[in-house]
This record gives sequence, structure tokens and C-alpha cells, in this order.
Amino acid sequence: MVTNDELLARVEELNAIGISLSAEQNREKMLERILIGAKKITNADGGTLYLVKDNHLHFEIMRTASLNITKGGTTGEAITLKPVQLYNENQVPNTSSVATFAAISGLTVNIADAYDHTGEFDFSGTKAYDEQTGYHSKSFLTVPMKNHENQIIGVLQLINALDRTSNEVISFSMEDQQLVESLASQAAITLTNQLLISELRTLIEKFVEVIAFTIDEKSPYTGGHCRRVPDIAMRIAEGVNDCNHGPLAEVNFSEEDLYELKIAALLHDCGKITTPVHVVDKSSKLETIYDRIENVQLRFELIRKERELALLKMQIAEQSEFKPNDHAQKLYKEMMQKLDGDQEFLAQMNKGAEFMEDAHKARVHEIGSYSYQLHTGEHRPLLNADEIENLCVNRGTLNDKERELINNHVVTSINMLAQLPFPRYLRNVPEIAGSHHEHMDGSGYPRGLTGEQMSVQARIMCIADIFEALTASDRPYKVGMKLSIAMKIMQDMVASGHLDPDLFTMFVEQGIFLEYAKHNLKPEQIDQRKVS
Repeated sequence: MVTNDELLARVEELNAIGISLSAEQNREKMLERILIGAKKITNADGGTLYLVKDNHLHFEIMRTASLNITKGGTTGEAITLKPVQLYNENQVPNTSSVATFAAISGLTVNIADAYDHTGEFDFSGTKAYDEQTGYHSKSFLTVPMKNHENQIIGVLQLINALDRTSNEVISFSMEDQQLVESLASQAAITLTNQLLISELRTLIEKFVEVIAFTIDEKSPYTGGHCRRVPDIAMRIAEGVNDCNHGPLAEVNFSEEDLYELKIAALLHDCGKITTPVHVVDKSSKLETIYDRIENVQLRFELIRKERELALLKMQIAEQSEFKPNDHAQKLYKEMMQKLDGDQEFLAQMNKGAEFMEDAHKARVHEIGSYSYQLHTGEHRPLLNADEIENLCVNRGTLNDKERELINNHVVTSINMLAQLPFPRYLRNVPEIAGSHHEHMDGSGYPRGLTGEQMSVQARIMCIADIFEALTASDRPYKVGMKLSIAMKIMQDMVASGHLDPDLFTMFVEQGIFLEYAKHNLKPEQIDQRKVS
């Protein structure tokens, strides 16, 4: 007979088990705690925890103290028993075993002695096991695990309750049954909650992958960027965790912090979904739907034909077909050479670069003033105002309006992410993702944040985004930059107050830039092993 004090102690133990289950994040440890806790409050010698998967009961955890059996879970000892089928191909239920019956019916089964049992359950397998091992399976308590939707997700089966004084095998009491049923209910809900959390995380990750895939499909350039920036960001964050000196020694990112940074890095350019493709993929300064340099080349041909025609007319007028005007021929040849050089120059300027000299801009204007004649007799300048403006773009291929469109993707990203009901551990994703174009001195965009106003994760994003953009070899307007040049540009950005100096120093000292380069850059880009 169980005393009130004993029962109270067991209820307190049940409460303690429930609290520990709710705090446990590791699934295998949680399953172990469920079975070990059930054994403890009933003083059972053995037990098995099954989970329902794909119309089968799968053995997850097995423990038998007297036989020193510890299998499944975190033990590293695999359970080799095959899963037990719940329904056959005709959907006929398999209720021959106690465990399958509990899983199908949702009822608890409490058997005092399996060897004296005359019911519908088949204990032949149990008796064969006993004969093989010398064990004697007597009392059974089999409890279904029901979640909040009353679905059976598993079965908890205990074997051989032991008297706490004599250690003899006894039957499981009604108090045992009620306590284990309560534990099974708590355990099922906890497992389901953990599954729901896992499914939510999977949903978020798949959503992020879909966004990245959509951007990738829209443009191979931004798609590569969206995949590589998270790689750099995570390397930097892990480097911060490894840092044991200086201002970053006190910064430590938890697993949740790292996951939050990863999601933010994957989504940081999600606003580019709304950016026009012809702007994102603008591979030359004159590109719109097509590259207008072709039009310019045709105009050069018209000018050449005009010059050639002018020469022929002069020869005819002077009746000098067999005695060509040497001076005119010389001028014509010089003109053709100049047109060839000017055409090649514009083709080169059309490609875009990191910087355009003022002298080159002046030459574009000069060439643009050349005129060609239409079939109507109308004369037009070789380059119109829009073409001159685009060819004189100082950096890259985008003009001011197009760059504004590109820059606006950050605002769009922030607005998109702000509307998502992120869970607590991802609540900073909009701030981290939306700050990758901010500067430490407050000169960045879109909000002009200073370093003090940005989280460490956001400052990491700034470095990751810039480093990837500088070294990327799949940009439409440039080849992959040499590592030495990229690092020099970033050093200058640190000196000018754009990037976090502590993070950049760590980025260099730990060789993170070089490790990333080895895995992601072309061999010819890696021309520097150290940064002075």
C-alpha cells in the first residue's frame, strides 16, 4: 500500500521530470528522460519507448537495469530490432502485441503477469527472449502517448515493477498507471511542441531558400551574391567567438545568434525581387534591353562611308582617278585611324570599371560631338545626351537613377522583412539584414546609422557584403578583383570610417579573408597571403 508521503514524493518527481522535459532541446536526451523518468517513478526494471512513424512502431530507447541494457538515444548503441507494423496492406489493425494495441486503440494496458495472461495478446516473442537471456518478463504497463490533438505519437512500455523494499517483481499499481499516463501526456505534448518548433524552423529555412532561388532565377549575379555573403558572415561570426583578446573578446554569439545572422544574411538582398532585371543585370553602360553600343558602331560606319564618299567625290571632281590626291588620301587614312581608335575607346568605356578618369570623360564628350547624316539629309551627333551620360558613369555601369533603383532594394528588404512575424530568436533579422549598406560614421544608407546604433551582427554584414562584392567574378561589368586590391580598398574604407576596425582587424589576423578566398575565388585572384 502506497503511503501519502510516498505518493507525494512520486508526484513531485513527476513534476520535476516535466520541468526538465520542457527545458530540454536535444530530442534524443528528451526521449531518454521520458523513459528513465517513467522507470524511476514506478521503480520498473526495464522499459521501451516507441515512436509512431509511417504506420510502424519504431524502437527509440531501451533500458533494462538487471541486464545492463542501454540502447538508443545518446548511448551510441543502436537498436537492431525491426519496427512493428500497425496496419497491414488491407488496413487491418495489428493488435496482437500490447504495444501495437495501445498505439492503435489509445488505451493503457496493465498486465500483472504475462505468463498467466489468457487474453488476446501474443507474448510468444517475449517468452522466447526470456528463454534466450534468462530474464523473466512478468508485469507490463503499456501507455499510449497522445498529443494535444489526441493523436498517438508513441508508446511507453514498462516491464517488471519492483517492490521498493524487497526488490521482488510486483504488478504495476493504479497509482503507477496514473502517474505514467500523466507523464506520457506531458511527454507527448513536449515532443509535439519540439516537432512544431522544428517544423517552423524548417519552414523559415525553406522560405528563405525560395527567396534566394527566386533572386537566383531572376539574376545569376545576385543569386551568387546571396549564397556567398552568408558564408563570409558566418566565418566572421565564428571568428568573433574564437577571439580571446581585444574589444571583441567579450562578444559571444549563441547558437540562436548565429542562426539569426545566417537567416539575415540569406535575406539581406530579398528586396531585389522588385528591382528591374535590366538594371540588376546591366553588364555595360549602354545596355538597356540590348547593348546600345551596337547603334554607336553603326553610326561610326555611317561616318566612315560619308568620309569615303567625300574622298571619291573629290577625286571625280578633280578628274584624278589615276592620279589620286595624295593629301586627301592621307587625311582620309588619318581620319579612318582616328575613327577606329575612337570606336575602340567607346567600346572600352562601355564596359565599366571601378573609376573613370576626367580625361576619359572629356574624350567621350568630344567624340559625342561627331555628326553623321541620315538618309533624309539630317545631321545628328554621334552620341545623344543619354548615351554620353551613361558612358561617363564614374564607377560600374549604373547611372544615378539606376543606382538609386538598386539602392532602394535595401528599403524594400526592410519593409518586406518587417511584415514577417519572426519568432523571438529571429526578431533582429530585419535590423541585421537592412543595415548592410550603413557606415560606422553614419554616412551610409538608408537610415544613416552610426556604428553605435548597429548591432555587431549588422556590422559583420557590412564587411561580408562589401568583401563579396569586391571579389566576385560573376558581376556583369567586371572580372574578379585581385585579393590585394580588394583588401586595400577595405583598409581605406576602415580608415575613412565606413567599416568596423575591430572586426576588420580580426578578419585579417585570423586569416578569414584568405580561407574564404581559397574556397570561392579563382586561383589567379589570390595574389596576397597577408595584409600589412
